[in-house]
Amino acid sequence: MVDLTCSRRNLMAVGGAGVLAALPLPSFALTSNEAEALVNSAVGDINVVIQSGANMNSMVNSFKGVFERYSDTPYIAAYALGNDGRSASQAQKSAFSSAFGNYLARKYGSRFNEFAGGEIQVQGSKAVNSYIEVNTLAILRNQSPFHVDFHVSDRPGRPVFFNLIIEGINMLLSERAEIGTMLDARGGNLDALISDLV
Repeated sequence: MVDLTCSRRNLMAVGGAGVLAALPLPSFALTSNEAEALVNSAVGDINVVIQSGANMNSMVNSFKGVFERYSDTPYIAAYALGNDGRSASQAQKSAFSSAFGNYLARKYGSRFNEFAGGEIQVQGSKAVNSYIEVNTLAILRNQSPFHVDFHVSDRPGRPVFFNLIIEGINMLLSERAEIGTMLDARGGNLDALISDLV
C-alpha cells in the first residue's frame, strides 16, 4: 500500500522553484558585495571552529552560533516544517525553531568538519529573483573540488543566508522532506519531534 502522506511530502520536496515561494522574500536592497562579504565572514568563522581542536559537542555549540549569526534560521525552520506548522501553536513554532537550530548545527557542523585543511573560495555572485546567490568552490584535501552556493537575502533587516546548495543538493527542500519524514515517524506529534531534535 502506498503511503500517500510520504508521497505528498516527496512531491513537495522536489517541486522546484515554485515550492520555494511558500514563504515570501522581499525585494532586496542587498548588494553582491555585501552578500559576498557575509559568506566570506561565515566561512572564516566556520574555519575557526573547525581548526579549534575542540570536542564535537563544543563544536556543535559553536556551529549553532555561526548559524545564528549568519543564517535566517527561523525562516529555514518554518520552511522545513511547511504545512505542518499551520496547526502548531506559537509556542510550538518557537520551540521547534530553537530545536531545529541544534539539529542544523549537528548535521551541517559534521559536514563542515570535513572541510578541515581545505578552503572555500568565493567565485562570484548574481541576483536571482529576490535574493543573491553567492557561488563558492570547496577545495578539500584528497577530494575533487565541489560547489557550495549560498542564497543570501536581507529579509530580517540584515544580510543572512537562507539556503545552501551543496553539490547540487538544496538544503531547504531536503530539510523539508527530512523533517516531514521524522514527523510522520512520530505520528505527527510535533512536541515529540521537538524533544528529539533538542
